[in-house]
Order: sequence, then C-alpha cells, then structure tokens
Amino acid sequence: MDRRIILYLFFFLSPFLAFGQTQISGRVFDEQGEPLPGVNVFIKNSYDGATSLGDGSFEFLTSLAGEQSLVLRLLGFHEVELTVQVLGDSLNVPDQFLREAITEMNAVTISAGAMEASDEKKSVILRPLDIVTTPSAMGDIVGAFQTLPGTSTVGNDGRLFVRGGDASEVGIYIDGLRVGNAYGTTAGNVPTRTRFNPNLFKGTFFSTGGYSAEYGQALSSTLALNTKDLSLRSQGDVSLMSVGGGYSHTWANEKQSLTASVNYFDLKPYQGLIKQDFDFKRAPWGRDAELALQKKFSKGGIWKVLARTEAGGMKLGEQSPGETLVQSIDLRNRYSFIQSNWRKSFESGWTIFGGAALSDNSDQLNLDSLNLNRENFLFHSKFSAIHDFSDRLSVNSGLEYFVHRYGESRSQHNQLRNFDDGQLFAFTEWDYYLSKNWVLRSGIRWGNSSLNQETWLDPRVSLAFRLSEQSQVSLAGGSFSQLPVDNLRVLNPQLKNLESNHLILNYLLQTKGLTFRAETFYKSYEELILFEGYPQFPMNPRNGGKGFARGVDIFLRDRKSLKNTDYWITYSFVDSKRQFDQFQTQVQPGFAPKHNFSVVVKHFVTDIKSQMGMSFSWNDGFPYTDPNFHGEMNRKTKSFQNLSLSWSYLPRQNLIIHGAVSNALGAENVFGYQFSPNADESGNFDSKAIGQPAPRFFFLGVFLTLSKDKTANQLNNL
Repeated sequence: MDRRIILYLFFFLSPFLAFGQTQISGRVFDEQGEPLPGVNVFIKNSYDGATSLGDGSFEFLTSLAGEQSLVLRLLGFHEVELTVQVLGDSLNVPDQFLREAITEMNAVTISAGAMEASDEKKSVILRPLDIVTTPSAMGDIVGAFQTLPGTSTVGNDGRLFVRGGDASEVGIYIDGLRVGNAYGTTAGNVPTRTRFNPNLFKGTFFSTGGYSAEYGQALSSTLALNTKDLSLRSQGDVSLMSVGGGYSHTWANEKQSLTASVNYFDLKPYQGLIKQDFDFKRAPWGRDAELALQKKFSKGGIWKVLARTEAGGMKLGEQSPGETLVQSIDLRNRYSFIQSNWRKSFESGWTIFGGAALSDNSDQLNLDSLNLNRENFLFHSKFSAIHDFSDRLSVNSGLEYFVHRYGESRSQHNQLRNFDDGQLFAFTEWDYYLSKNWVLRSGIRWGNSSLNQETWLDPRVSLAFRLSEQSQVSLAGGSFSQLPVDNLRVLNPQLKNLESNHLILNYLLQTKGLTFRAETFYKSYEELILFEGYPQFPMNPRNGGKGFARGVDIFLRDRKSLKNTDYWITYSFVDSKRQFDQFQTQVQPGFAPKHNFSVVVKHFVTDIKSQMGMSFSWNDGFPYTDPNFHGEMNRKTKSFQNLSLSWSYLPRQNLIIHGAVSNALGAENVFGYQFSPNADESGNFDSKAIGQPAPRFFFLGVFLTLSKDKTANQLNNL
C-alpha cells in the first residue's frame, strides 16, 4: 500500500480511535509539599496508569468510565486509594499528598539518657556478649555497665552509681518487673555483685536519666534486663572456675525450653593462695539454684517463668582506728526470687503484658554479741497494654501494685521494728511520630503509698530529631520520685518521697561499625533525707536535703577502624553537690568523682582461636571528711586506676578457657578513710584507709558444652 495512503488513514481515523477515552492527570507531593517522582498511579483492577515525573505530575488515558478506584503507590509511603468519576474527555485529579510510612528501621529513636544492649534493636551500645567479655566486669552485668558514660566505679561497693546519685537510686527490672535486693548482701567494704547470670538475658536497656514513665522509684537510673524467649537447643554446660563451679542443662524444642542450673562458689581455696589485706575468718561462699522456663503458644504469645534461690555468707574481723579490739562480723544471707509473665501481640495492634514477681531476702548479721536480723519482702504485680493506633501514634499504659515489707529485730533484746507498705501506680505514655525524622514522647506516672499517705504525679517528655541518616539529637526531661531506703524508713515511716528533675540533651552518630554519643545533663534534688549521727547508726531521719548534679558524657565505640579489634572509650564529667545524710552543707558525695574515664579493647586472634581483652578505668579520686581539718568533705583520695586483662581461648568448638586479672599493675586504690570517733591525747583522730581486699583478683574458668552436634558452646546462649 502506498505510504501516503497509510498516513492519510492514520490521521483520518485517529479521532475515532481516541473516541471514548479519558485523559487523567494530576500531581503528587509528600507531606512537606515537595513533588514525589516515581509514584505508580493506576486504576484498580486495570492496566491503565502511569508513573509520576520529577515535578510530581502524571497523566494517562483510559477507556474505562464511571466510578473507579484510583491508586497511588510508592515504596516507603502509605498507599492512597480514592474514588473518581471518569466522565468526558479529561479528569484533573486534585493534588494528592502521600504520608511516609514509619517503621522501626527508618524512624528516629529517643536516645537521650538511653542505652540499649540487644541484638534486636538498631540503636545499641553494648550487645549481650560484651557484658561477659569485658575484662574488668569479671562476668558481672553491672561491672560491664560501669564502663559506660554516666557511671562511677566505686571499688569497695560494686553497685551501680549513676551521675552523682547513690546506688539505691538505680532501679533494676527483669522483664519489666522490679527485683528486690538485686545485689548480694555483703559486709564491711567487700564489694558485691548482681545475683543473676548474664546468660539469662537477650538484651539490656540502661537509662542514665529521663527514662520512661513505665518505670519509677528511681531518682537516677533504670536497668531493665530482658530474658531470652527460647533457648536454641538442648545442651549441658559445665563450669569449672578458680572460685567454684556449676552445671546447667537445657531442654529445648520449637515451642518451649527449660533451663535448670546449680552453682557453688567458695573463695577459701583462692584466698589460701592469694594473700588478702582483709582479715577473713571465713571466706565468702555461696550456692544457688535457678530455673528458667519459656513456652510459646500456638495462637501466639509467650509465657516465662524465672525462679532462683541462694544462700551464702562470710565472716571477717575488723579493727577500728584507735581501737585494740577486733570486731567480729559474721554475715549469713538467704534469698529467693520468682517471677512469671505473659505477653502477646494481636493483629489489631494491641500488645498485652501481665506478670508478677516476688523477692524475699533474709540477712543474719552478728556483730560480736549483737545479733541483728533483717527481712525484706517485695511483691510486684503489673499489667500493661500497648496499642498502635497507626505507625504515627502508639500508647503504652498500665497499672502496678507493690507490697513492700521490711523488718529489723534483735532477738536477745526482744526488739523489733518494721513497716508494711502497699504502693499503687498507674502510667500512660504516648509516642507520636510527626514524620520519620521527628518523634515526641509524653507520659505521666501517678503513685500512692499507703504507709505515708502520699500521692504524687511525675510528668515526663522527650523529643528527638534526625539530622541525617546517621545522626540525631534528642531532648528529655521530667520529674522522678523515690521513697527513702528501708533502714531510714523503718525509723520514720512518715518520710516523704525524694524528688529529682532531669534535663538531658543528647547527640548520637551511628554508622556501620562506629557509634559516637555526646550528652549533657542537669539534675536537681529535693527532699533528700537528713539525719544525726553516723550512717551506720542514723537518728531522727527527716526530709529537707537538696542538691544538684550536672555534667557531660562522651562515648565512642569503633568496630571497623582496626582489623579484628573492637574498642570503646568513655569520659564523664560530673559536678555534683548535695546536702544529705549527716552533712550540714551541700558537699560532693564520696561516691561521685568528678572525672571518670574508661577504655575497653578486645582483639580477636584467629590463628590461635583467642580473644585478648583489656580494660582501663580511672577517676580523679573520692572526697572524704577528715575531722583533723575544718569543714565537710575537705579531702580527696588519690586517683583510682584499674587495668584489667583477659584471654579467652577456644581449643575446641565446645570448650572455652577464660582467664582474667583485675588491677594487673597492683595500684593501691583507696576509696576513703575511716576515722576514730574520738581524738587521741594530742587531739588527732586516728584513721585507716578503706582499700581493696587484695591488690589483684585472678580468675580462671573452663566452660564445656555437651550437645549432640558437639559444636555448641556457651557463647550460643548470648
């Protein structure tokens, strides 16, 4: 056919071919009004559609008519579906705005005062494995967290001190339930440890302030430990250590797992080899048994049970300055803990949690002829519900009830004092994502104590903004309340809450293998407890003290710059002054050094299947009061320093040999001085340094795993 005839037919028939088609056009924008290119725009259940251009515009032809569903779809944004009437030659769709979908992976997170150790979150500082491989920690959870910003290492205590606060101002939780007496009972200046094995936990949330309204009764910090959901396999684990040994066995399948363990430690053989500066009449010893159960249900949800019982003690002689007699201190402790909790997520957006925990601690303390018994009982029940209204709005609300009993008795004098308190709490907290770059969290916590008839409200708020894909800033503030410690409350049951206000500004940078965070904070204290006499024998406790803490924290972790090497560096400056306890003026507390520095390095040597570890901690010394001079907290010890080394060797896949030494250089660390209550003939007060039980501590452990495939080891638990 002649080419001219073909062109004539095309132009002649074109109007008829287009007859009955409608041109649909419009533009697509994001929430900020910026054009969105690449949006797929199409009529549902048809092939008619187009993709938006760089200016957000789109247009296409369709032969469909009448009421139709127009779909706008772009990955990372919420899909929009609108009803349109397709009539006539053209349809101009009004401007459409797509909302970005907020997910856990692309949303900003609140990092002010918050540090997570988990394999499940993207914003983590430490992972569970880091807790047991930090050389200075010696396998203790708190020991690892003492290398993080905001903490102070108080070597003669062992508990967690955060940003100028006392160790009693840190609340410890397991699966959201409060743990009473989380540290082992100790005597004199013998440092303590947390009671629980780090192998139990899949992750840890550590807050240095400004924490969630879900938690309370802590002026400084919360440490939330989350147990494993299910164990990976059935296996047995044998532990042989220089301080004792233990055995753990796990039975596991796809639906449930059960782990039972027994452990015994006794420092008597160790102290027979390593000379101690303390006069131990009976070296510290202890035994424990633990049971952990996890069960998943066919319709969703998981049920967990954790139970532990332990007993231990020690006996030592202590000579006070200026005295010739040696006082005998004999301590026995019994402790039981059990908790059960259930959690389930529903397709409707609800997550329900319910649980209860019971802690029961008993101390028998014999000071020469004085026999003192202490009983501490804590029951905590909790119900909470989280509802995701959308990816932009989520609410977490709950109720809690505590039964708290404490008593002290001296049987030979037929003396008894105790208290019984019921505490009711309610909280609600709302997270609202303005976009993937902005999140606002606001909450409030209500509390009531039946003992002192006090009711209080603690509002809290946090805000975070993402600067880039790797960096963000966040701000957190709020009010925090805490009832006084038991030994003061039993003297005056009408003591009111201690109060603190927090304000925290945080910068966080995270890239692959690198984490940097800088944080500045301010804390105020009100209604701190004052008393007369000595801390060991307080009299007339009352509210009325006040103070503040302010400072800066710096943290850097690098896992990529040096081959097979992981390290982190921490520096904290804390300026804290408070009037509390027996002090008449605001002083720097003895547990709050101004400058704190630590570095942890772990190097993997693949040729010899080993990990070498080093940690170094330093602070500028601890203030103390010397009665030979005027004023309070008028002296300071020399700087504290501790270099710890470790070596983990894997000769076989199921065998780990781990050795560690703390204070390898033998630094003579002093944490303060104990003074005679009376001056001598020349008017001087004799003193004795408060130091360490020994210059160094050595640890050697052999860990053998028994399983069918012979490839599992205890690292698989972490």
